[in-house]
Amino acid sequence: MVIFAILAPLTVAGGLAAVMLRNTVHCALAVAVAFAGLALLFLQLNAQFAGFAQILVYVGAVAILVVFAILLTRSSETPATGVFSKTWLTGLVIAAAVFAVLAWAVLGSRTALPHEQIEPQIAVAQIGYALMGRYVLPLEIVAVLLTASMIGAVIVAMYEKGGAK
Repeated sequence: MVIFAILAPLTVAGGLAAVMLRNTVHCALAVAVAFAGLALLFLQLNAQFAGFAQILVYVGAVAILVVFAILLTRSSETPATGVFSKTWLTGLVIAAAVFAVLAWAVLGSRTALPHEQIEPQIAVAQIGYALMGRYVLPLEIVAVLLTASMIGAVIVAMYEKGGAK
């Protein structure tokens, strides 16, 4: 419970900082903090695969890719005008409605949840063996596609940067 009391505010603070900071590089780093906090919450809940996948995919790849994309496209400058839309009140009402529906669903499902602890049927090692055995070809195809998209993004960013001069 103490670990949750530390991780929950850290994760929420990272998420809030990601949407409230004005510098996009700082926002991307705050998203990485939120992803890391979420991964640690998964690990605390004894969901090792989800926690380690969160660390590898989101913290290790997505957050770093976002930082590189921001730095390559030079979109890291703070905007001169305000970052708030003219329809911020409408967005706030929609966000409050979504929060109310989600809170109603969570509070309504509390009685339907079982109180016993169910042990997972598949261990992380079994998932790793499946990924490196039966599903190695799809895993490698995804790796090649992600590498090609990253190279393409770098080429597009370099072309726009060179063409603007």
